[in-house]
Amino acid sequence: MRTSPVAALLALALTVTACGSHEDGAGKDAPEPRFAVLSDSPLATSNAASEWGDAVGAAQVASRVYPALYVPGPAGQMVPNSDLAHAEYFAPDGEEAGAHVDFTLTEQARFADGEAVTCDDYLLAYTAGQLSEAFGSHLPLMEEVSEVDCVPHSKKFTVWFTPDAGSRWRYLFGPGTVLPAHVLAKRAGMSVEELNAALHAQDMATLQPVAEAWRDGFSTEPGRFDPDMQVSFGPYQIDRVEDDGSIVLTANDNYYGDKPAVREVVMLPSSADAAAFVASDELRVAESPTASPSWLDRNAEGNPVDVKSIPGGLTDTLVFSEAGIFAQPWARAAFAACVDTQRLAQASSKESGVDVPAVTVRTVRNDDPVAAQMASLTTVPVDNAAASGLSGYTIGVGYLAPNPRYKAMVEQLRAACEPAGITVEDRSGDRVSREQLSADPATGLPEIDVYLGAVDPMREHSAPASSVKNASALRTLEQDLWEELPSIPISAQPRTFITDRAVTGVVPYTGPAGIGWNLDRWSYTPQTATETKEES
Repeated sequence: MRTSPVAALLALALTVTACGSHEDGAGKDAPEPRFAVLSDSPLATSNAASEWGDAVGAAQVASRVYPALYVPGPAGQMVPNSDLAHAEYFAPDGEEAGAHVDFTLTEQARFADGEAVTCDDYLLAYTAGQLSEAFGSHLPLMEEVSEVDCVPHSKKFTVWFTPDAGSRWRYLFGPGTVLPAHVLAKRAGMSVEELNAALHAQDMATLQPVAEAWRDGFSTEPGRFDPDMQVSFGPYQIDRVEDDGSIVLTANDNYYGDKPAVREVVMLPSSADAAAFVASDELRVAESPTASPSWLDRNAEGNPVDVKSIPGGLTDTLVFSEAGIFAQPWARAAFAACVDTQRLAQASSKESGVDVPAVTVRTVRNDDPVAAQMASLTTVPVDNAAASGLSGYTIGVGYLAPNPRYKAMVEQLRAACEPAGITVEDRSGDRVSREQLSADPATGLPEIDVYLGAVDPMREHSAPASSVKNASALRTLEQDLWEELPSIPISAQPRTFITDRAVTGVVPYTGPAGIGWNLDRWSYTPQTATETKEES
């Protein structure tokens, strides 16, 4: 019987011995083990542009189904996805004008159902970002866009920016943010032409069913998965969702780029029984919330895997509600005075087993060299006297649970704020997202006052491009944000990647798409030497 080296990662007590497997006659007629990839996120939707998708790490699966216009390059730069589109940037022509970008989608770019990828799909993403409350979206950079020129069914479109904006245009249409407009039009009983007109007019009376389907129709949870909605234009398509929440990706035969070498991939949510998938010889690649998950044996004979733990590019951040007590600037400043970021970063490091630094910037990733240019920025100092302005208040901090690391961070926050008379209440739950920051129409109050989650600094704020020449402008913006306090950056997100050495092409990546950002470039060849040893 062939056994992958990854099986050696599991303690022997968790599985039947190899000899027993031979004796029970599994033999040569047993089906080939599946190729499974474990995520450190729930993967509950393929819509990464929604608030819910942002919370559950949707980009980790959606990046290969609804690909981005730009992808990470070898040096961290954003490079064009030339299979999908070409772009040309035009600087502002005059002080009152904004920059614009002309996009041309390739003629061969098509969805799995044969329909062409058109500007309508991008117009939909833009409108969803503009009408964030109605769509339940989280696309902050769309606030920089003033207009999207798009004729129905066209392969060409122009994105116009407001003055002094648009520097981060390559991040606009990220992984999992552009969804099939023709599918949503059909679901709403509209033609693409009618949808296009309603999107241009931002006519919510007409767009309401579209917004509802956009927000809720791309679920990848068991019992809620709708295959008719999940029409891919990436190298993979979502074939099905299994009862345990596993998402089965199969190669999209209508894909216009290079076909993936691994034809079927099982994406496992963070709730999956990783030990069981190791025991069944199926786990090939994993993202883990801790450096030493219980199913991993780092001392396994032959060291069959590579393990890499690093501080990631995303920033664990406390995001304030704009309703309730934190609608008032003084309250945000008072709360910030009891937020000891070093203490919270240490809690994150201890729980994850990955040493992560505290972070003081919001507009660049913590591992960006430009971040060092802003190291001297003044933050809100820890000061119980200043924090006592909120004495007697209860502050509800929400995050998507279960998350032992965030739980530990909130506990440290509670302990740090208690001397100032502030009660910090853990309001985590399995459906918590930024949505709970919004005011309840009946009460005017939010369900949570603060949201704790990972933020991509490159997509969160309107800011100049990250470069040394823009360091002064970025410093000024950071200082303004510390005065406004829409959020408090805490620490780098810890990331751990575990890879079977029989899988080639894997490149750890700490952005929203995670390690699967180039999944279609992976290949799997079992290690012959190990097979021979185990079969003997």
